[in-house]
Amino acid sequence: MTLTAALILGAVIGVLLGLLGGGGSILAVPALVYVLGLDITQAIPISLLVIGIASAVGALPKLRAHQVQWRLAGIFAAAGIPATFVGSTVGRLLPQSMVMIGFATVMIVAGVRMLFARGGTGTACTTRDAGINWRRCASRSIPAGFAVGFLTGLFGVGGGFLIIPALVLMLGVEMQIAVATSLIIIVANSAAGLISHLGGASIDWAITAAFAGTAVIGSLIAGHFGARTQTDRLQRWFAYLIFSVAAYVVFDTLWPR
Repeated sequence: MTLTAALILGAVIGVLLGLLGGGGSILAVPALVYVLGLDITQAIPISLLVIGIASAVGALPKLRAHQVQWRLAGIFAAAGIPATFVGSTVGRLLPQSMVMIGFATVMIVAGVRMLFARGGTGTACTTRDAGINWRRCASRSIPAGFAVGFLTGLFGVGGGFLIIPALVLMLGVEMQIAVATSLIIIVANSAAGLISHLGGASIDWAITAAFAGTAVIGSLIAGHFGARTQTDRLQRWFAYLIFSVAAYVVFDTLWPR
């Protein structure tokens, strides 16, 4: 029964990832904790592994299309990888109830961003020839990379809901380049986060394989048909789902059954 649930949940999250290009992974930890009954210390490394694999697979067509801004990905990863170890260390020091409340807060932030996301591109760091002024933007990209890495290590989230707006609104990167670059950053941060959590957690590899396998398949299938879907409406309803799950997390944490 648990394995069947893992297969179904992986497929659902994979479809959301494929349709929305990010954000779906934020449901991975609640699904593992509340549906499959795993402890948070087990759920986070499994979530990171699934997110990393799904992002790596999703990045392949972006790499072939030369849409990755490697220098920017390197800056974010360089700041984010050490931060994942900091986040995982902090997470081990906090009680599970506090981690779950913090996770619910991150979910609400992600939902609000989905509801109010706009298609515009910022110009704070761009130059006249459509390049990036790296000297001016280092002060923006390094703290953003650190924040995303910290959240990855602490909560087991990919952080695409933060990386993409940072790239688009703060650095003026085009959306398709931001999405492709964010996938590489997520892979790097997820790998670092997984390493930082492996020492203190036992991973159920059967559940992980089932979850990751259907997530990748669902993401690929949904990504193929994503262009034909009204993603604005889907994103809005998905934001409402995130709010509902966050409310349940808070209620269950403060008033456990």
